[in-house]
Amino acid sequence: MAMKSLSFLAVLSLLALTLPLVISSDPSPLQDFCIGVNTPADGVFVNGKFCKDPKLATADDFFFAGLHNARAVTNAVGSNVTAVNVNNLPGLNTLGISLVRIDYGVKGQNPPHTHPRATEILVLQEGTLLVGFVSSNGDGNRLFTKTLNKGDVFVFPEGLIHFQFNVGRSPAVAFAALSSQNPGVITIANTVFGSNPPINPNVLSRAFLLDPKVVMDLQNKF
Repeated sequence: MAMKSLSFLAVLSLLALTLPLVISSDPSPLQDFCIGVNTPADGVFVNGKFCKDPKLATADDFFFAGLHNARAVTNAVGSNVTAVNVNNLPGLNTLGISLVRIDYGVKGQNPPHTHPRATEILVLQEGTLLVGFVSSNGDGNRLFTKTLNKGDVFVFPEGLIHFQFNVGRSPAVAFAALSSQNPGVITIANTVFGSNPPINPNVLSRAFLLDPKVVMDLQNKF
């Protein structure tokens, strides 16, 4: 009986230790801030970055300018994503948040993609967007979609494939916050058909029920 009680307590202790790791995206900071730097000199490695001595921190470490400026849209998908994350705003290190500005040309899109480490909340500043996400296999791959107008807000849950498409007659602009200092992005088409080295066409042919020649043609486009 004593051994069973001991085993039960051991399991509870293990759950208590691992649960916070499961429910959180980025680790919670243990200090006011940790300015990310790219050199180990006088720094401590924390969550992917070395930390500057807090006594040397300045306001510039927490500042990013120019996000109000429109970005040129010249790529094939018709959108331009300007990220503000730990790589260009070092004060975000360990704070578990980042920001993007997205400019959409007419009929432009932010193609289906996913953020492996973050939930995203988007607010539309200008234009009209068709947005949506698809739930996981266990939920039946349901599509949740909405047409957004200026001032509307939509949330994309962490890890789920989502997209935005400009259905208006003029360019659109949106801002989005993400629940990670470095949320990562996996663009589905680029990842599947543009991997390096390429995935064997026979694998993709069977997965997508396509002729291998069609798969190879798609791989050549990415």
